Amino acid sequence: MEPGSVENLSIVYRSRDFLVVNKHWDVRIDSKAWRETLTLQKQLRHRFPELADPDTCYGFRFCHQLDFSTSGALCVALNKAAAGSAYRCFKERRVTKAYLALLRGHIQESRVTISHAIGRNGTEGRAHTMCIEGTQGCENPKPSLTELVVLEHGLYAGDPVSKVLLKPLTGRTHQLRVHCSALGHPVVGDLTYGEPSGQEDRPFRMMLHAFYLRIPTDAECVEVCTPDPFLPSLDACWSPHTLLQPLDQLVQALRATPDPDPEDRGPRPGSPSAILPGPGRPPPPPSKPPETEAQRGPCLQWLSEWTLEPDS
Repeated sequence: MEPGSVENLSIVYRSRDFLVVNKHWDVRIDSKAWRETLTLQKQLRHRFPELADPDTCYGFRFCHQLDFSTSGALCVALNKAAAGSAYRCFKERRVTKAYLALLRGHIQESRVTISHAIGRNGTEGRAHTMCIEGTQGCENPKPSLTELVVLEHGLYAGDPVSKVLLKPLTGRTHQLRVHCSALGHPVVGDLTYGEPSGQEDRPFRMMLHAFYLRIPTDAECVEVCTPDPFLPSLDACWSPHTLLQPLDQLVQALRATPDPDPEDRGPRPGSPSAILPGPGRPPPPPSKPPETEAQRGPCLQWLSEWTLEPDS
């Protein structure tokens, strides 16, 4: 992908109820700040002015979030009912996501289960960042689980790098970036959780991409697989030399994984053992604690704008 502009929005899925875009890196989803020159909101208004809804805060109903620096699949609901059905899929943990990333160093294991609890960093000067449990200043850590499979080893600008597929089984803020950093293999180009030595001035972007997304709503299954941006033909600094796991095999397994029943409160969709090589079954993801009144309040406020009626 070339750098983002207001004209070059990439659409990877469209139906009557949903759009899925392939978001550029270093583009915010929405913003009311006057200094923002480009947001996904502005790209959508430019491409689809007829779809903008004046009754919403930003004109479009974004079903989930991607970090400013992360590229890839992001779903937009085109009406209140669609937004409500997508919201319920996320709330019931029936959404499947997989990311591609380039990580520092050569990871020796073919598969890694990362289960560090993640909390907000209360250390002075580290506002808006997250950290793992046991780190000084870590506040209110919550169970978090990520599955990682190594695809390739190679070099990025001469430094050892691993290309990986990441499957988050929980949805904590900055989860993938924090987990990879805690593993000792931060995302290439991650200025927040990456190398402090100054070598992160080399990449032109953070190498984290939302690759696969499936939202099995009652009306339709929104399923997309975005193009792989981490190819030598697209970035001459990336030079893979050892293939460990073909990506297309993992994509087939992701697509073939059945969606769980909405009433099933068991493991998350797409049990990691179904798509990742290696013996045995990884530990189940942490159970979701009961929703508190403090958590339910913002959800109801969100639903009052986005959906036809709140969940009962």
